[in-house]
Amino acid sequence: VQLQAYGGGLVQAGGSLRLACTASGRTFSTYSVGWFHQTPAKQREFVAAIKRYGGATFYSDSVKGRFTISRDNAKNIVYLQMNSLKPEDTAVYFCAAEQGIIQSSMREADRYLTWGQGTLVTVSS
Repeated sequence: VQLQAYGGGLVQAGGSLRLACTASGRTFSTYSVGWFHQTPAKQREFVAAIKRYGGATFYSDSVKGRFTISRDNAKNIVYLQMNSLKPEDTAVYFCAAEQGIIQSSMREADRYLTWGQGTLVTVSS
């Protein structure tokens, strides 16, 4: 599967953006998908993840209650709805997919083998 992330942009604090991760291939529903973000000063950090087949969702403490991950397997898309954005959310956001990842590893970037290119989210204060 190949991934492409898009939907980033510039938004004021308190605003919203919806990121999308599209995938090629017919078996996307069998992949668990994670969103990570990265700034120049930090390694990639976990944001949110959704299990394959549209199962359980997981969030970092910093975005819980503000971000929502969802998927449309018929369209091969995973969304990250980001509300109440803060300047500290500014980063490049990446989506990643993996078939065999276990639930306890879904927050770990190095457990995902397939990555899309990043999309930049900038939140101004």
